[in-house]
Amino acid sequence: MSIHAEIETFLSDYFEVLYTQDLDLFGRVFLPESVLYSQADGVTTVRPFSVYRDILANRASPESLGQPRHEEVKMIDILSPEMALVRVQLRLFDSIMADHLCLLRTDKGWRIAAKTYTRVGPA
Repeated sequence: MSIHAEIETFLSDYFEVLYTQDLDLFGRVFLPESVLYSQADGVTTVRPFSVYRDILANRASPESLGQPRHEEVKMIDILSPEMALVRVQLRLFDSIMADHLCLLRTDKGWRIAAKTYTRVGPA
């Protein structure tokens, strides 16, 4: 399987995590050392893996609310056989989100090392 195909398969799991909030799958998508960053109205939010996991564990999932899915892979930039940068856009609740994912290939496959994200508009 090509690196590009591996990453596309990995992104299917990423989209599944955000839609279902499956915490077992979450642990196979994000590195435990990963950090998520966003900015809105001049305020930077930093969420380490454990904080983001707790957020998912304690809120209703888009799936449980019967919300529609919309997911697009906008860019896959392979930096090396072990690193890639991915840009995706997806619906999350009532928002359209743009995510940049820094991926590392580990002995367990591709994992997210860092994520930056922003709301680009209403769903």
